[in-house]
Amino acid sequence: MKKREDIEEKYKWDITEYSKSIQACEQELKNLEKRFEEITKFENKLNDDKNIYDCLTLESELSQILSRLYVYSSLKVKENAKNSEAVELSEKVGSSCVKFSTLTSFISVEIGELSNEKLEELQNNSLYPQFRTFFKSILRHKAHLLSKKEEKLISQMGEFTGGFSDVFDMFDNADVKFADAKDSKGNFHKLTHATYSLLVESTDRELRKNAIINMNKAYGEFNNTIATNYINDVKLGCTFAKIRNYPSALSASIYNEEASEEVYKTLIKGVEENLFVFYKYFEIKRKQLKLDKFAIYDIYAKTTEDFDIKVNYEQAIELVKKACKPLGEDYLHLIDRAKNDRWIDVFENEGKDSGAFSWGAYGVHPVVLTNFVSNCNSLFTLAHELGHCIHTYYSNKNQPYEDAGYTIFVAEVASNVNEMLMLLYLSNKANNKKEKIYYYDYLLSMFRGSVFRQTMFSEFEYFAHDTYEKTSALSKDILNEFYFNLNKRYFGEKVELVDEIKFEWSRIPHFYNSFYVYKYATGLISAMVIARNIFEGKENAKENYLKFLSMGSSLPPIELLKIAGVNLENKKTFDEAFKFIDSVLEDWNKLLGE
Repeated sequence: MKKREDIEEKYKWDITEYSKSIQACEQELKNLEKRFEEITKFENKLNDDKNIYDCLTLESELSQILSRLYVYSSLKVKENAKNSEAVELSEKVGSSCVKFSTLTSFISVEIGELSNEKLEELQNNSLYPQFRTFFKSILRHKAHLLSKKEEKLISQMGEFTGGFSDVFDMFDNADVKFADAKDSKGNFHKLTHATYSLLVESTDRELRKNAIINMNKAYGEFNNTIATNYINDVKLGCTFAKIRNYPSALSASIYNEEASEEVYKTLIKGVEENLFVFYKYFEIKRKQLKLDKFAIYDIYAKTTEDFDIKVNYEQAIELVKKACKPLGEDYLHLIDRAKNDRWIDVFENEGKDSGAFSWGAYGVHPVVLTNFVSNCNSLFTLAHELGHCIHTYYSNKNQPYEDAGYTIFVAEVASNVNEMLMLLYLSNKANNKKEKIYYYDYLLSMFRGSVFRQTMFSEFEYFAHDTYEKTSALSKDILNEFYFNLNKRYFGEKVELVDEIKFEWSRIPHFYNSFYVYKYATGLISAMVIARNIFEGKENAKENYLKFLSMGSSLPPIELLKIAGVNLENKKTFDEAFKFIDSVLEDWNKLLGE
């Protein structure tokens, strides 16, 4: 694997708009911290409009600077976790974030003590509309706000309460090592986070099996440590939910996003009722692969040995542009900017964060991290992350800082719209049976990964939090056993498992962001509706979608999706998604019979 300095500059992101260097960031941080005390002059004085406005304006200004420095310091670690200077900087900025949060904790408490009538008046004040959502949020959260002293104490605890995710990330990116995977001929293949996707797609079944076993086994060897770390994260979420008078950690998460617990439950119920669709998929794939028995390590196997997409990074960018053409010239121009202005960190290097993500800070261009290899998965990953990137760009451009950050609930919609448009574009161009089956399999893999898999993950994390809330009894053995049985139920009795799959939960980083993963499922289902409407040229579909991308968090997420043409409160939305997938499976089955 290459070192960071061996990667060509054009394939590394340019984050100098965030800060010029680690040293420059440290100096900016020192200058910013000198201003922190300015905010304290408003304490016990937020009882008139001018003080409220001046305080919120100052808090917003300082917060934007701190956010930019925080993202910069984090990105420096993400590009190379072995860079000790970057790690030290990240810790310093993190400590400053806690300090700032502590100093400003009085703001929401004091404003929350105002009458509902006064808060409604402030919310509707046309002199400072940028704080409208803030006042609305205060009104919503009044029942969950604590005293000034308690809020300050909780803010101070942020110095150490957020560390469970950091522990896992450091282990996952810098410490964990995987045994090489052996193929059927006795040859060994290097197993890393980046090569894993290639190995499990291999036509060599023994290699696929050993790749999935070795990947999960590596985490199983640290089962006690990882389980203890995760259980403490669960305890943290449950405890803070209780402190803030929420009935559960799930309720707290959903309430904070103005989402719907009913949507969460409807999703799980809808998937469980339609598991037969996935059982049909596994059976068709078994037939396609000409296997006597289908196993969990056959899930990612290629169904067409002599067809694959092999594109380099530049070609992948062009394909993303062609797929996204229905979204208009401005959208395509932003894709060009992302490439030419180096918003994207493209290739794997030592110490680099595994996987892919997009991130940004207000007032600065967003960035994308990938570990690109020349296969179909990397092509779609690039399209996916550029969807996030452009969503962030549009939201930041069109909304004030206070409303620009869209909620996690809608975060996976734009990324999946890009993927769906890519899939519709490529499958529409397919001119033979093998190519058609390839894209059918990719669509089903995508649906399985985002709807089937993430809903299964959702059941796991719900079980973990619910078990702790009801019994306080949670252990590695309980987690391992539940996860293994969950796999048995989701994959069905006809799919052979491997024992090491019981450790898979312990390598999922999103579990440290509780009740995040179900939004991948609702995100893809929403994206399927939006992308098909755009691709088929439905009236105003493109315009409504671009409006959705530009609205940040200015409306509750379910209302935002309605603007884009999706109603997740209607069960028909879920039923239609499975109906469409079932129709694809029927067509695939017919192709196999030809």
